[in-house]
Amino acid sequence: MQRILRGCVLLLCCLGAMAHAGEEQGGGVDLAKIKVLDLRTAQSIALIGNPDMAAAQARIEQARARVSQAAAAWLPSLDVSGAGARQRLSDTSYQYNQSLASKLGGSADQTSENYSASLQATWVLFDGFYRSFKEQQAKYGEQSAGAALSDSRRLLVTSVAEAFLNAQLAQTYIDIARADETFYTRQLQDAQNRYDVGAGPWGDVLNIKVQVNSAKTSLIRSQREFEAAGYGLAALMGLPEAAFPSTLRLESLDKEAAAIAVPKENVELLIKEALATRPDIHRLEMTIKQAEAATGMAKAPFYPKVQVGGALEGAKTDDMGLAEEDFGNTVGMNMSWNLYAGGADKARLMEAEQAKREAVFTLAGLRISVTSEIRQYVAMLIAAEEQVRLQRDTVQLVQENRDLAQNEYEAGESSLVRLNEAQRDLITTHGRLAQALVSAQLQKQRLLSATGRNLATLDRPTAKP
Repeated sequence: MQRILRGCVLLLCCLGAMAHAGEEQGGGVDLAKIKVLDLRTAQSIALIGNPDMAAAQARIEQARARVSQAAAAWLPSLDVSGAGARQRLSDTSYQYNQSLASKLGGSADQTSENYSASLQATWVLFDGFYRSFKEQQAKYGEQSAGAALSDSRRLLVTSVAEAFLNAQLAQTYIDIARADETFYTRQLQDAQNRYDVGAGPWGDVLNIKVQVNSAKTSLIRSQREFEAAGYGLAALMGLPEAAFPSTLRLESLDKEAAAIAVPKENVELLIKEALATRPDIHRLEMTIKQAEAATGMAKAPFYPKVQVGGALEGAKTDDMGLAEEDFGNTVGMNMSWNLYAGGADKARLMEAEQAKREAVFTLAGLRISVTSEIRQYVAMLIAAEEQVRLQRDTVQLVQENRDLAQNEYEAGESSLVRLNEAQRDLITTHGRLAQALVSAQLQKQRLLSATGRNLATLDRPTAKP
């Protein structure tokens, strides 16, 4: 009855896990209801819907199962076996047995049925601490798998940020190209009106038509770039079709975003924080501990192995109904100790020690790489913020110059060439400002990733308006 109840509970747990997995795969987010997608939402959807995250979670469950396997080695092993066989002797063997039996006043059968059953128990008492180190290795493996999942989430959030910002930049270029087209379309109408009344040359009309077509070309190119960037972002978010709904628009680039101050004295604190919290560093630390446990396991063959065992065995001929009197038992203790194996044990120990040495040097290299990353990203972020401030000032100057050129052209005081040049400078400067803004945000995301803060900021609840 208890087995049936345990089976029902296990079945319900499996069904619940399958339903939960189905919910995670679907993501539980209907993009058709989202009109404007922001970066935070995109990252949250990716953490739920990206298949790589589900695969990493499955690896954690595998590691957890290996811990249970290692712990099981401490318990005794119990085996039950049974056998049944029908035997027919050859004529020669039968005649020989018959002659022997007749001398004793008995008889022999040519065909016989033999049945046996046994119950055996073994319990390892000492194995050179192999089980202890094996269980430690499995536990460190589980922690390493958990750290690997966190690191995969960290890298995924960073990849989504980069893809989102690139798509956002392409979308901004669309807005710039559309504004350029609108400006020249309005200028074309004015030039056409002046030409119709004989107040303007036909050359201005032709020149402005060329500028309108150029703006349309830039618009088409930016739309294609935005579409391509959207496919990459959708794939990272785990969308089955790797595409967004046609009605979806990304959040507009914040051109008035405040500068991100990173004082130089905080760099050392960022490095210290990263070395203490980065999941990839924690994963390598667990790898070193696993290697230490593997070294202990490699030393186990240098010790004797002691185990106790017992068996309850029964056998009967021509009747499968074994009774109590048909059983016997055996209880004993066994000790084995390999004295020489051709140097294989020493070689395995050396391999384990070198694996630990490799992990130690790999961790040291990663620490140096993390330190370098943070210093680079801080320097690049400061430079990007300087570019943002510079481009904002330049946009104001170029905008004023374009407005002045427009007024002079409309008043007939300057040529269309100067207006075209001023408009071209304005479009170029707006594009550079967009690039600077995206670069600053990108360096911010990379710095958050390098310090391991990007998941913490993502999990932090947003403030209510």
